[in-house]
Amino acid sequence: MVDETKIPTDNQIEGLGGYQYMRRIVLAVLIVVLFAALLFGQSTFPPETPVHETIEMFGVLLIFLGIVGRLWSTLYIGGRKSSEVVTGGPYSITRNPLYLFSTVAAAGVGAQIGSFSGIILFAVLCAGAFHIVILREERYLKEVLGAPYKAYLARVPRFFPKLSLYQEGDTGSFKPRLLLNTLLDGLVFLVALPAFELIDGAQQSGVLPVWFTLP
Repeated sequence: MVDETKIPTDNQIEGLGGYQYMRRIVLAVLIVVLFAALLFGQSTFPPETPVHETIEMFGVLLIFLGIVGRLWSTLYIGGRKSSEVVTGGPYSITRNPLYLFSTVAAAGVGAQIGSFSGIILFAVLCAGAFHIVILREERYLKEVLGAPYKAYLARVPRFFPKLSLYQEGDTGSFKPRLLLNTLLDGLVFLVALPAFELIDGAQQSGVLPVWFTLP
C-alpha cells in the first residue's frame, strides 16, 4: 500500500526542481568566472616542469573521481530526494555527496593551471557557493520530509564524510535518464583539460598577458 503522505505534491516537485536548477546555475557561473579570472593567471611552476605536470595529472585524477562519485550518488538519490530520506551508499557518510564530488572535480579543474593554489581556490569557492544552496535545500526538505529527515540531519555530517557511518543501503529503482544527465553535467569538468592547454599556449606566445601568478 502506498503511503500518500510520502508522495510529493506537484508544488514540492517544482520546488525541488528549482533548487536543482539553482545548483546547475551556480556551478556553471562559478566555472565561467574562474576560467575568466585564470585567463590572465599563471603558475609559478613553468609548464613542462615535473611539478607543473604532476599537479595537472593529480587534477585529472580528481576530475575523474568527482565524475564517478557524482554517478555513484545519482544511483542512490535519483528521483527520490523529495519523496523519502535516502540514507544508503554515499548518503550514509555525507548528506550532500553530489556537492562534495562536484567540489572534488572543481579542485581538479583548478589543478590544470599547474598550481597548488589553484586546487585550493577552486575547491573553496565551489564549496562556499554550494553551501548557500545546501542551506536552502535543508530548510525545504525539513518541511517536506519532517522528522525522519531531521533525524538524518542529526546523524550524518553535512559535507565532509564520516566513513565509519557507511552503509550500503538500497539504490531504489534505477533511472538511466537521470544517470545520463549526471554524466553529461560532469563532463563539463573535462572541458578544463583542453581549455587550460590553450590558455598555457596563448600565454607563452604572448597572446594573453599574465597579470598574476599562483604558487
